[in-house]
Order: sequence, then structure tokens, then C-alpha cells
Amino acid sequence: MISTFKSNDENVSDILAKIDSGEIQLPDFQRGWVWSDDRIRSLIASISNSYPVGALMFLEYGESSIRFKYRPFENSDNGEKPRILVLDGQQRLTSIYSAMYSKKPVSTKTEKNKEITVWYYLDINKCLSSNTDRIDAIISVPEDRIIKENFGRDIVLDLSTQEKEFENHMFPLNIAFVPYAQGEWRNKYQKFHNYNPSVMDHLIRFESEIIHPMGNYKVPVITLSNRVPKEAVCQVFENVNTGGVSLTVFELITATFAADNFELRKDWDKRFETMIDKSKDLLSEVSSTDFLTAVTLLSRYYVKLSGGEAVSCKKKDVLNLSLQEYTKYADELTSGFIEASKFLREERIFSPRDLPYSTQLIPLSVLFAILKNRSCDGIIRDKIAQWYWCGVFGEMYGGANESRYVTDVTGMMNWIHGNEEPDTIARAYFQPTRLLTLQSRLSAAYKGIMALLLKNGALDFISGKAMDFTNFLEESVDIHHIFPKHYCESESIQRKKWNSIINKTPLSSRTNRVIGGKAPSKYCSQIERSDYVDHEKLNQNIRTHLIDVEYLRSDDFEHYFIERAKALLNLISTAMNKPISNLDGEDVIKEFGQALQ
Repeated sequence: MISTFKSNDENVSDILAKIDSGEIQLPDFQRGWVWSDDRIRSLIASISNSYPVGALMFLEYGESSIRFKYRPFENSDNGEKPRILVLDGQQRLTSIYSAMYSKKPVSTKTEKNKEITVWYYLDINKCLSSNTDRIDAIISVPEDRIIKENFGRDIVLDLSTQEKEFENHMFPLNIAFVPYAQGEWRNKYQKFHNYNPSVMDHLIRFESEIIHPMGNYKVPVITLSNRVPKEAVCQVFENVNTGGVSLTVFELITATFAADNFELRKDWDKRFETMIDKSKDLLSEVSSTDFLTAVTLLSRYYVKLSGGEAVSCKKKDVLNLSLQEYTKYADELTSGFIEASKFLREERIFSPRDLPYSTQLIPLSVLFAILKNRSCDGIIRDKIAQWYWCGVFGEMYGGANESRYVTDVTGMMNWIHGNEEPDTIARAYFQPTRLLTLQSRLSAAYKGIMALLLKNGALDFISGKAMDFTNFLEESVDIHHIFPKHYCESESIQRKKWNSIINKTPLSSRTNRVIGGKAPSKYCSQIERSDYVDHEKLNQNIRTHLIDVEYLRSDDFEHYFIERAKALLNLISTAMNKPISNLDGEDVIKEFGQALQ
């Protein structure tokens, strides 16, 4: 087996020279340089003490099949095509190159994030003092090389000329890895001090103890072969950047497309803005990587129709997405996402926080992209709805989903063309006792039941308004308890019952304030006495929430609870177009006290 990497120690001086010549550069997906002055000084101190600063990871680039847009290091102007790209070590190498090699001042920041431009020096005398920490011997001075105090009135250190460097025994660090520049500086330094024996002794010690070891300083370097696949580059980058910013698939593809002068990020930002606008923010949770996954799934589906390889949208498939495929299908997929948002609003899912599974948007949008106008046909729309709700209540989209995306898209299209139903519908199952564990909106099924109640025609108790998109937002509709928390706790009702989805429903903020913590019999009477709504109309509004009015008005929690559980199970069964089984199972009887048939 041919090795995909090699490992060896390399001189930092050689690496810096290659950075300066452009032989070593950065892939465009690398984040910007962000190190502060204190952190740079700490790194220099480690190198000058011959302490390890960690391994570097490079990628052979020259004739590699992997094409990324690349860029030179900070303070390096060389734009030649690189032979090596840095995968891990950008921050360290940029700091070393800028402070210890480049002929330009270093633009960095203080610990308080104030931007500064500085040069770095080694204080020769402090370096040789056993009482001084090395970091205190590393001096950063402003761009004019003059340190001032007292609001600029007092000069503390002036290194504005080479003679003043000699006078103050300050060695400029940007020649630390440039032997010929060191030689010139040494000769002038000796001459300036008239070859004073004491000064010469200090210089010899400084060079032998500090400068020469620095010139021979080595770091471990792992170099990936240009034969490694793109997904390996992504995985390696994630592994070595566990404490930093992870590399996303989108960033890798962005760098790949940029090699052909296509700005993927600008293209995505424009599409995302359109999607947000058209969906009324419902699609705001869709990520750039979600979109690329969906484009890959769509393109691979069409390839399969033409007799190509099996449909797949795993990370490696997304990373192999070509610019031609992206530009061919991106518009179609954008429309698919927008149509998916319209479908979700029809199903009474209006906001991102109420979306059961954001991941299910990927196959849903691909289906709409493939079907186009056919998705408006009643039979097809019903099949999409059944599949969608089976995915929600079967809780199919909570884990790794790439295989399910493929199974569902191909399965749905086969079903639409007259074949058997897809795997998600066939396998979907809702356990009746699950109702008791749905306690918060973190669950997809919890959100799904709320949407079904709205779709079923739930009206606000007081206003009697249907909770469509406009009223949902204007009336601040949210999920609230029917038997209020305060009342249930005062009556010692089990929390797992009163805080479950069975005792919750969508209501406007105004109605919830009127309800307060009172018993249902009392808040119903108060609503009527305040002339908000008459007795019969209030009963009608309450029934739209699948609530037994008689049990509610008599504060009969147990009977109300059983009847609402039955009604919700029937609602779920209708949405899934499948019967709910085990309604009389032992676990159901144990939890509810009776069967739910």
C-alpha cells in the first residue's frame, strides 16, 4: 500500500524561506491570522529557548488533483503557484514569518484587541541575564520604532536608526533566520562599539546561546501526498483543529470553486437571502452545507436516472461535487427549498423554532425540485404529506441522515411512479406512551403535534381566530398548558401528565394571560363574565383543540386527559395514514390507567 503522507523534522529557516518565495502558501479556506502581540512574543520565547511549538501539517499541491484557491502568507507578496499548502500551523508560521523574517512591520493587536503595528527585537543583555524571563527580553516597538510614555511626551526607547539599535543592544528579530543580514548587522555592531571586549563577549554568548540554536531550530512536519482524496483533507483538518475553527465542507468547496474564479460564498449568500425572503424566515436554519448536500443529492439522482452510479450524498460525494453540477442544479434546488417552505406553511409550520427536523428539509426540497409543478397535484401532495409526517412521528431524522435522504428521495419517487411506499412510511411507528414523554419543544414529535392541531382548525379560545400565518405572528401564538401548571401542582397531579403534550395547546399570549394559574372552570367563567366570548362560542373554540369541554369545565383532569390523549393519537394516525397500534398494551394501561382505544 502506497503511503499517503511522510513525516520528518525540517528547519524553520528553510520553511520561512519557502514562505517568502511563495513555494509554501495557504489554502483559501484557512481563516485569517488572529494572534495578539503577547501570543507572538510567547511563541518567539519558546523558539529562542529551543522549546517545542508543535507539529505542522502540509499538503503537496503542485500536480495534485485537489484544486484549491491559494493565497500567500501575511506580509508575503509572492503570488507564484505554491508547491506546498499549510493545513495546520498557519497561525504559528504567520507569526514566525511576520516577526522573524519579513521586512515589513507586523500588524497585530493587544490583549484588549487594540490594533497595533510593531517590530520585534531581542534585548541582548536581558537574554543573557539569568534573572530575566525570556519573554521579557522580547520587545515589540511601534512602527516608527520609538516607544513613548506620558501621552507621547517622553521617549522611553528609540530604535529608529540602526545606530540606536546598536546603542541599546537591541537585535532586530526579522534577521534571525537570515545569515547574511546577521553578518552585516554583527560587523556594524562591533564597529559601533569600537570592538569593546566586554561587548564582544556578550555578542558571542548571545549568538552561541540564542541566535545559532534558533537558526538550527527544527519542527516536526507531516506532509500529505497529493494523492489523498479531498475528504481526507477535510477530516485531517478537523482532527488537527479540535481547539480552533473547524473546516466545513462548504469552505472546502468554496476554495475548490474559487480555483475556477467562482465565488461560492457570494452565490450562496444571495440564494440564502432569497430563500429567507420567500419563506418568511422559515428557511433560516438551512446551512450552506445543507444546500450543497441537497445539490449533490439532486445531481446524483439525475445521474442515476441516466444509468449512472448509485445515488449518494455522503461527505465524500459532496466534496466531489463539480462546479458544472452546482451551476446546473443550484437554481432548481433553490426553487425546491422555497416550494418546501410553502408546503410546510400549509402544514401549519410557520417558524424555524417550530420546525420538527431541519434536516428533513433536504430530501423534502429535493423532491420538490424533481417534481416541479407535479408537486401541486393532489395525490402527489398527499403522498408527500404522509411521508413527511411519518418522518416526524416515526422520529426518523434524529441521527446520521445521509443514507435516509437517499432512501427517501428514491423511495418517494418510486412510490409516486406506482411502486411500493418508501422505507420511512413502511417503518414509521408511534408508541402511545410517547405522548407522556413529549414535555418540551426540543422534540420533533412535540412540534409536529402542535402543527397538526393548527392544521386541524384550532381557534383561539377568546378571539376565535384561526391560527394562520398572520395571526400566528400577530397574536404571539405559543404552546401553553390547558390545565395550568399552578393549578395542577396545587392538586398534586403528576408532572409527567400535566406537563406533557396532552395538556398543552397553541394559544395567543392574551388568552394565556387571562387563563393565568386558575382552574379551567374558573378561567372559563371569567372569560364569559368579561364578555370576551359567550358560553356556546367558547365551547366551540375549545373543542377545536380536541378538548372535551364537559370534563374541562368540571375540572375533571383524569377523564379530560384520557380523552385528549385518544384525540391526539387519532390526529397522528390520520397524518401518518397509519393506525396506531398497542393502544391496549400493558405499558399503555400502566401509564394511563386504561386502554386508549
